[in-house]
Amino acid sequence: MEPKVSEGGLNVTLTIRLLMHGKEVGSIIGKKGETVKKMREESGARINISEGNCPERIVTITGPTDAIFKAFAMIAYRFEEDIINSMSNSTATSKPPVTLRLVVPASQCGSLIGKGGSKIKEIRESTGAQVQVAGDMLPNSTERAVTISGTPDAIIQCVKQICVVMLEAYAIQGQYAIPHPDQLTKLHQLAMQQTPFTPLGQTTPAFPGMDAGAQAGAHELSIPNDLIGCIIGRQGTKINEIRQMSGAQIKIASATEGSAERQITITGSPANISLAQYLINARLTSEVTGMGAL
Repeated sequence: MEPKVSEGGLNVTLTIRLLMHGKEVGSIIGKKGETVKKMREESGARINISEGNCPERIVTITGPTDAIFKAFAMIAYRFEEDIINSMSNSTATSKPPVTLRLVVPASQCGSLIGKGGSKIKEIRESTGAQVQVAGDMLPNSTERAVTISGTPDAIIQCVKQICVVMLEAYAIQGQYAIPHPDQLTKLHQLAMQQTPFTPLGQTTPAFPGMDAGAQAGAHELSIPNDLIGCIIGRQGTKINEIRQMSGAQIKIASATEGSAERQITITGSPANISLAQYLINARLTSEVTGMGAL
């Protein structure tokens, strides 16, 4: 039940956020920022820590799935090290567990809990970690804290399972028909967000809930020239990834002199077209919000 990171040479990019107390943040940053620098280099993940003097900070971890899990492992082991060090100066005999708090959209918490608590029970039993979903939302937010406690290894396994649940939850909420179930684990980090994107040139999501085997069709999009690069990617990597993920055929017209836009033609079943539009829009949104390097 963890994302397939090797199939077809693809690797999902995710963004996961953690809520940390000042002391925990200090431990992650380390002296002169050396610890967080080492974590970034060794894991390959982007680790950003929110600014401010408030008692709690947000730590954002972004990268391919394997990099995210490496970063989580390093954080979990760092916290365990802190616990061991603090115990050497105290009379406590039993070692407390490592605890991390994830920030999860409230709309996805139901999927994480499962019917009658079945999903969260399954995650607890299979990983050995304790998982608690907060009943109330975080202040001024539509998100809840999900607290994970246990050994570093249990926490890493737990995070892997939570990632899969959240990706699946998004695909269902967005009402996008996915051609194959295993495509769920390949959606980009924007699959972590709460609302589906409206495909370009339309006012409502395309073909909600359509059957993947429905009659083939075609759809055209116009993309500004200065954004076409983020859709194509280096040596065509991004557009090929979108083709594989959506199952649609995607053709990009050559640049026309005097035109500020390029035409993209998507052909396939309504479900394929819908998913391709969604993925293209996700790339554009990440570019516009400054996350295009992902």
